[in-house]
Amino acid sequence: MVQIKKFRLELVKESNSRYDLDDKKVSGPADLHEIGKLLFNFESQAEEVFAIVTLDAKNNITGAFEVSRGALSSSIVHPREVFKRAILQNASSIALMHNHPSGDPKPSSEDLQMTNRLEEAGKILGIRILDHIIFGDDYFFSFKEEGLI
Repeated sequence: MVQIKKFRLELVKESNSRYDLDDKKVSGPADLHEIGKLLFNFESQAEEVFAIVTLDAKNNITGAFEVSRGALSSSIVHPREVFKRAILQNASSIALMHNHPSGDPKPSSEDLQMTNRLEEAGKILGIRILDHIIFGDDYFFSFKEEGLI
């Protein structure tokens, strides 16, 4: 007789807070910047935090997840951890976001490589990367606005 473990996968809601957003729909990088500031408080983080927002086919927000919290200048982000959350939400697309505690939102070579890797994984899974926003002190960097997505 063979013993087989049976599992059940379940998505658990951490909180159901109300945020001061005009709309749940994302229409561009400025919307993602505002959403990231409200949900993840990036400007006051002492270490790098990587998060995603999941969206439906009409770009309405369906969920928000902190994926990784790292050190002063890096955090480990693996496609498996990003897309696990997106799949559980039945996301049509996702927006990536993280902060640079240094205050300079210019992407590093690691940021560029990671974004490309996540974009390729998303293509395989059928989940589009809407944008990747990097938060700095006074402004942000949008991969979409710069033609990198």
